[in-house]
Amino acid sequence: MDVTSKTSGVPEEPAAAETTERVWRAGRLEPMPIRPLPAAPPSLHILGPTVFLVALGVGMGESYMWPRLVLVFGPDIRWLFLVGVTLQAFVLLEMARYAMATGESIFFGAARVFKPMMWFFYVAAILIYIWPGHLSAGASAFEEVSGIPWQATACVALVFVGVLFSLLSVIYNFLEKLLGFLIGLLVVGTSVIAAIVGSWGDLADTLSGMFAFGYFPDKALSAAWFPIVVGSIAFAGPSGMQQMWYTLQLRDSGAAMGAHIPKIRGLRSSGEAEAMPSRGYMFDTENPEEMEKWKGWRKWVTFDALLLFWGITMLVTISFTVLALSAARENPNVGSLIEGGDREAALAAMSDAFASAGSPFLGSLFFGFIALIGLNATLGLFDSFSRGQADMTYYFVPGAKRFSMSRIYAGFLWGVILFGILILLFGPADGPAAILDVLAFLSTFAMGAYCIVLLLVNNKLLPKPIRPGPFRNAIIGFGAVFYLGMLFYSLIRFGVVLD
Repeated sequence: MDVTSKTSGVPEEPAAAETTERVWRAGRLEPMPIRPLPAAPPSLHILGPTVFLVALGVGMGESYMWPRLVLVFGPDIRWLFLVGVTLQAFVLLEMARYAMATGESIFFGAARVFKPMMWFFYVAAILIYIWPGHLSAGASAFEEVSGIPWQATACVALVFVGVLFSLLSVIYNFLEKLLGFLIGLLVVGTSVIAAIVGSWGDLADTLSGMFAFGYFPDKALSAAWFPIVVGSIAFAGPSGMQQMWYTLQLRDSGAAMGAHIPKIRGLRSSGEAEAMPSRGYMFDTENPEEMEKWKGWRKWVTFDALLLFWGITMLVTISFTVLALSAARENPNVGSLIEGGDREAALAAMSDAFASAGSPFLGSLFFGFIALIGLNATLGLFDSFSRGQADMTYYFVPGAKRFSMSRIYAGFLWGVILFGILILLFGPADGPAAILDVLAFLSTFAMGAYCIVLLLVNNKLLPKPIRPGPFRNAIIGFGAVFYLGMLFYSLIRFGVVLD
C-alpha cells in the first residue's frame, strides 16, 4: 500500500506536541487519514442504500417509456433494456467501490482527478434535474383518477416533499424505510395485476424478447424514434447522475468508511448537525484483517446490486411489459395512436388492460400505480439532487463551509421545488411526456461521462489491492462508448435531440 506520512500540528508548538498520522494521498487535494474499516454486516439483508436506486430505477422508464416502445416495436426490442440494466448493475458496484473505501462521494473523487470534471457534473445536474418530469407524469396519471388538473397536483406534491424533508431529523433513515415500503407495494401490486390480465404467451414473449439480441427495426432508426430509443436505454434502471448520487446515500447509510462521516439532517434539525470533515478517510489495505472486512463489504454491496437492484427492476419491468402486450390486444390501434403523436396513448391502453381484468376500478388502480411511481421517483430524485449539489458546494465553493451541509441541502431542495412550480405553471414543456423525453435524452450524456470518471477515479486514486480488475474496467469502458456513441450518432445522423 502506497501510504505516505504527513506531520500535522501547530508549528509553533514543541516537537513533543506534534502528532504523526498515516495518510493516503490521492490526487492533489488533502490526503486521507488512515482509519479502521468497520466490520461488514451480513450480506443477506432486506433494505440498504440501493433502495434509492431501485426507487429511481423503477420509474417512468420501466412503467411508461419501455411499454411504449414495446407497443410500437414489439417485445423483441427489450434486449436493449436487458443490456442497459445489466450495465447499470456493474456501474453500481464500481460507484460503491470508491465511496465505501473513502467515505467520499464520486464528485469528490472527480475533483481529486481534475476539478473541472466535478464542475461539469455540478452544472449538468442543474440542467438535467430541475425539470419535474417524473412528478408531472405521476400527477397526470392522478388526473385520470381524480379529475384534478395535473399541474395543481404536481405543485402540491412539490411543496409536500419540501416540507417533509425539512421536518425530518435524519433524512436518510426515513427515506430508506418509506421508499422500501412504496417499492414493495409497487412490486407486489403490479405483479398481481399482470398475472390477472396477462397470459403465459405474453410472459413467454416478454422473456424471449430480452434475448433477441440485434433486433432493431428500420423504423426505430428514424429521426422520430431513435432519440427516444436512446433516452429509453438511459432510463433502463437509474438514469443520468443517479448512480453518482448513490455514493452519497452509501455514505449516509454508514457503509464501510462512510461510518466516519456525519449524516445530513433536515432543516428543522440542522443546528444539531455535526461538523463535516474536510475529506474522507482510507483504511489500511496492507492489513489482512482490514482486507477481510473489505471483502465482506463487497459481498454486501454485490447482494444489493444483483438481487435488490437488478432483480427488482427486472421483475417490475416484466410486469409492465406483460401489461403492454395485454393492452395491445385490448386496443389494437394503440401503436398507431402513439406513432401519430398521442403521447399518453400507452398509459391509457394499459389502464384499459387493467380494467379488462373485471372492473373499471382496476383501470383507475393502474393510474394510481403510475402516480405512486411518480411520487416515489420524485422523493428519491429531489433528495439525491440536493444531496449531490450540497456535497459539491460545501467542499468546493469558497465560503460555503460557514453554512452547515444540512442548510445547503435545504437551499438546493427548496430551489428545485420553486423552479419546478414555475416550470409546471409557466414552462415551455407541453406536458409530462415531453418533459420525460427531454430528461431521458440529456441523461445519456451524463451517463457516458460518469463512466469515464469512474474509470479514472477507481484506477488512479485507490490503493492497488482494491482497484477494479480488467474485466470490470472493460465493462465500464463499454458503458462510456455505448452511451456516448448512441448520443453522438443520434446528433450527427439526425441533427436533432427530439422531434
